[in-house]
Parts: sequence; C-alpha cells; structure tokens
Amino acid sequence: MNPKLAGLTLFVAILITSCKKTKEPVDPITLKVLWSTEDTSHNNYRIPSIIVSKKNTVLAFSEGREGGDTGDIDILLRRSLDNGKTWEKQIVVWDDSANTCGNPCPVIDRSTGRIILLMTWNLGSDHETDIIRKKSENTRVPYMTYSDDDGVTWSAPQNLSESCKNEDWGWYATGPGVGIQMKSEKYRDRLIIPCNNSYDNPEMSVRDGFGYGSHVLLSDDGGTNWRMGEIITPEVNESQIVELNDGTLMMNMRSYNGKSSRAVSFSHDGGETWSAIEHDPQLVEPICQGGIINYGNYKEENMYLFSNPSVPFDRTHMTIKASFDECKTWSNSKLVYPGPSAYSCLTKLPNGNVGIFFEGGVQNAYEKMIFVSFAPEQIFKPGTAVDHFSRN
Repeated sequence: MNPKLAGLTLFVAILITSCKKTKEPVDPITLKVLWSTEDTSHNNYRIPSIIVSKKNTVLAFSEGREGGDTGDIDILLRRSLDNGKTWEKQIVVWDDSANTCGNPCPVIDRSTGRIILLMTWNLGSDHETDIIRKKSENTRVPYMTYSDDDGVTWSAPQNLSESCKNEDWGWYATGPGVGIQMKSEKYRDRLIIPCNNSYDNPEMSVRDGFGYGSHVLLSDDGGTNWRMGEIITPEVNESQIVELNDGTLMMNMRSYNGKSSRAVSFSHDGGETWSAIEHDPQLVEPICQGGIINYGNYKEENMYLFSNPSVPFDRTHMTIKASFDECKTWSNSKLVYPGPSAYSCLTKLPNGNVGIFFEGGVQNAYEKMIFVSFAPEQIFKPGTAVDHFSRN
C-alpha cells in the first residue's frame, strides 16, 4: 500500500475511534420523572416504592393524592421492562372512591413470582390526628392484594386487621418502602413486611398519651396468612428491613428520640422478637423515611445500600451510603440530589445498576417522583448524580 495512503487510513481509523469514545458516556445515569404535580390524574403524588419482579419487570408504586396524608388517596403503579429506561402508563391498583388507600409496600415471592402488596386504608373523612387519638369514625386497617401477571392486574384487596393489628393501635402504616423474603435456611422463604403504628402510652403526656412504634408482619405460606412480630419502641416508625449474612434481621427506623439519626433493632428469630433500639450516628436524618437494601455481591464483597436526606434538619441532600461490613459502618456516600428531597426507596435492577426512586423538587421536596439509576461504581466516584430536573 502507498505509505501516504496507509498513513491517511490510520489517521481516519483513529479519528473514528476517538469520536465513538466521546459519544459513549461512561456509566450513564438514567433519570425519569414518573409522577409530577404537573400531571393531571391527581393533585399530587407521594410515597415512593420500587421493586423488581421475578420476570425482571421494574415496578414503581406511589400514592395519587388529592390532599395530604389522609383523604382521597389511590395507589398507583408504573412498570418498566427495560431497567427503567422507559415506563408504561400508570395503573390504578386501588381506588376506593374518596377513601384513603395508601402506603404501598410490596414483596416478591421468589418461589411463585407472585407480587404481594401490603397497604393501609381509612375513611377519607377521618384525619390522621383523630385516628391517632381514637376520635375518628373509623381506624386505619392493613390490607393485601397480589398480582400473578407481573403487575398488570390485581386481586381484590383483603382486610388483614383480624390478625395484623392490635386494638390499642390508632395510626397504622405499612412500610413505606418494600418488604423482603428471607434466605437463611431456618426461615427460608418467610415474607416480612415492615410496618409502624401508634399505641397507647400514658407516659407520653406530651402526645396526649400515645407513642410511636414499629413492627413486622410475617408469613410462612406465601402471603396466605399473616401475623405480627413484637412491637419495637420507643418513638420509632416508618421502617425498612434487611437480612444480614448470618440470618439476623436489622430494622432501620425513623426516630423521634432527639438523636438526629436512624434507629436500628435486631432480630435473631426471624422477626418474632427484637432487641432494644440503638441509634446509628453515621445515618444522620432530619426525622424522615429512609430506604435500605442488601444489594448483594459487588467486587466479591457483600454490599448494603442506605438512602435518605442525609442532613440533621430539613429534607434536602438525598444521599446513598454503602456498607461492606454488615451495616456496622457506612464507608462511602454518593450525593444523589442536593436540593429538596424526602422519601426514597432502593432496588437492584436486572442489569446490576442501582435504582433509587425518591421525592424531590426545586421549591419543595414533593414536586416530583424521580427514578434514577446508575452503575454501582458511581457510588465511589466524585460528583452529584443529579444536579437539576427536566421533564422526560
């Protein structure tokens, strides 16, 4: 070949390769606004929950609200078949006229693929303060529905109050977030849903004689029957749960104990009984809900992930933290979004990416319900995952 032609050919090849490299981002970050106050089906949207089905469908749940924590609330769902890159139109899982259908908390039965969704209900005319103080017309009730077709259709909601609620409880909420299915040999396939409740406590005079607690619902038959574990107190609620490598369960809870951090409790009998609460000063919180998952193997180490607005006051700075020593220490942090942000839920996507579904906005934390995914390597790289939002 002519030396000049050979040189030109090499130059063009290098140029093409260089252009290809610049066009392909390294570890691209996916951002999708799944619900927004700009949407018209409901007045506003809150309470994120995200989980992956046995068929690798990503399921994102939320509450479609007309007002606040009570009133006319519906449970909504959007599905993604491609790791969150695109999303189908919303499905209304439960709409009971003007009543409250809220706090979606799903769990997947690995043996059957059934998606089991725990929820709570109350009369739309009852207010939270009255329900807590037992001055309401009715009370909060736990319910369950399930889907055997990957979330397309759902069974009629089933009332679980007979086996899953104490009479002295006023407020009741499943999650918010997700449940788990145990993997350890002794309690293999046990389904666990984290919940919270208010209860009679005359010593809490500052709260008119009630306190806050957390508990779990347990099922050993694929969700056909449920029962309650021991209540965890004092002054904790809105919990999420992980199973540690030795089969110990760790409950991670919102705390009202003045510590500006998350509270944790441990169970060594599959969720039946729980240890006294401890506070983890590494997990700073402004009294808000948080998410936690066992991500699994990452570079031959088992990794846990935790998310919340990681500041001691106000709801801002949505952050993911990683632990490689069974949640004893949290050695790495990734700022997901520095602006107003509140509730969140984590999942491991079918392609191995980290998925976080959270509340956030510009003026306040409740403007949008945002899904973000990125390769786990991003957690250990500098920079913020999301600096601003755009409609997409």
